[in-house]
Amino acid sequence: MAMIIKRVERPRELKWYHAGAMLYGDWGTSKAYVLGIAFALAGHASWFFLGLMSLLMILIGVCYMIICRIYPDGGGVYSSVKQRSQTLAVIGAFLLIADYVVTASLSVLDAFHYFNVPNPELWAVIAILIIGAMSWVGPAKGGAAAAVIAVLASLTALILFVFTVPHLPHVELTMPAGGFIKNWPVFVGIVLALSGVEAIANLTGVMVEPVKKTSRRAIMPVLIEVAVLTFLLGVAMNAIPGLTGHTEDMLRAIGNHFIGPWYGTLISIIFGFLLLSAGNTAIMGLVSIQFTMAKDRELPPIFSKLNRFGMPWLALIVATLVPIVVLVVEKDIVHLAALYAIGVVGAIALNLATSATNFSIPLKLWERILLLLGAVITLFIELTIAIEKQNALFFVLTVLGVGLVLRHVAKVVVSAPMPELASTVNMLTVSEAKELASLYKSSSLVALKSFNPVLLEEAALHVKALGENSVYLSYVEETPPSPELPTEMEPSRESLEVLSKAQVKMEELGLTAVPVWQVGENPGRLIASAAKTLDVNTVVIGSTKRSALINLLRGDVLRALAHNLHKSCHLLIVG
Repeated sequence: MAMIIKRVERPRELKWYHAGAMLYGDWGTSKAYVLGIAFALAGHASWFFLGLMSLLMILIGVCYMIICRIYPDGGGVYSSVKQRSQTLAVIGAFLLIADYVVTASLSVLDAFHYFNVPNPELWAVIAILIIGAMSWVGPAKGGAAAAVIAVLASLTALILFVFTVPHLPHVELTMPAGGFIKNWPVFVGIVLALSGVEAIANLTGVMVEPVKKTSRRAIMPVLIEVAVLTFLLGVAMNAIPGLTGHTEDMLRAIGNHFIGPWYGTLISIIFGFLLLSAGNTAIMGLVSIQFTMAKDRELPPIFSKLNRFGMPWLALIVATLVPIVVLVVEKDIVHLAALYAIGVVGAIALNLATSATNFSIPLKLWERILLLLGAVITLFIELTIAIEKQNALFFVLTVLGVGLVLRHVAKVVVSAPMPELASTVNMLTVSEAKELASLYKSSSLVALKSFNPVLLEEAALHVKALGENSVYLSYVEETPPSPELPTEMEPSRESLEVLSKAQVKMEELGLTAVPVWQVGENPGRLIASAAKTLDVNTVVIGSTKRSALINLLRGDVLRALAHNLHKSCHLLIVG
């Protein structure tokens, strides 16, 4: 039987300020640990290295504006490198997995350093377990809260700098001693300030068009804030007399000295929660990339198997336990930074290098030169980390080795065949159903999660009362929050079974059913979007069977549907 493959259609609803807030949640957190690491490595010469790092951040930020423009359907390393080599794309994905693992470990650990609790590594392990447990029922709906925390973090950092300005004449700065060979490893030691820049490229597939404008407006303010404020606060910390320690919580030390202990506590709380948010985002990113690769047949299918709440259960277990293992093995922030950098820098270098040398992409000469320059610099940084930090090299080779073995298993293990009934389902995407609207016009859509005869019978009565003989059947295949999905996917066995049985039931009731398949993390919004596209005026849905707690943690499909339906569309709920 031929395999059913459908194009994944994703609504482009991500505005620039939402994308910017998400980017800041990744990129903006870097100042929380980079300042302390820089001072620990270079003392009063740290300002020099932070200045160079800010220049590199600007270069890489501009490169990623180019990446976002040329890959409007997904510019992350896994999606973009596919155009050159599927194997290289998989290697890039595993480098990103290494990055996500240590992002989760480092961010959550540093959060508890800022909270100033005893045994922060123990608290970090507990927090990661809690994030994993809560994510079992789906990712918490905390996007708005994360955006607010990001804005507050930026404001508190800006206010902190304003208070440091009068003290800058007293700053104690020195130039680095020694030559390039001695100082290059110090610069490499703070390169994790680049962390998070890959995040924006992952989002292009869901950005409001034109992607070039949306991505540029999202990147520019975050880039300026992170590059400039990190450098200026790095200069200001050198005005603190007798400064020692504070590798893990330098922002607290700066706040305590220039404003007062109350502000040090305030900035610690805000950046602590920002770091926790970054840890949660990294865990969700880790789940997402495993799910996406499994759907792409680059990991065994079990990594895309969903629990009853729509979360890939094995991918979530891996995303929770591996960062904990890293924390058990390594608790030092500086050492974690090296593990972190080798993954993210490798992914950036691969993305820039393959894009710069892809002559099928229309690039201006200066754009290609910039991408090549960024690729060369990050490649040298990656090689330096690999040579000097054996633990980092062992870590990334372990991730690549395990990943490539799993990929081999995915390629040689034959996937379970779809049920025979799949061949009877003429499943359509929303755009395909729209093209056939003149042949099977209906003003009603039935949203299905499982085969529900009572719901179908009630819907049939409604449709017949309108004098119509056709009805849309909608099934949304849930995914974890995944900014990047394969452009084409094989519908799940469950979706095929539900739509097939529902189609047969509707035929028995004398109606022509048009099965519509969608995929995404927000069923309510996707159903509403389909209703608008197909120009229906009634959506029929069964009442929710989820508990109040699950709806609180995950979000209520009915509420999301009602909120997003256009005003002229009615919602009919069948108990």
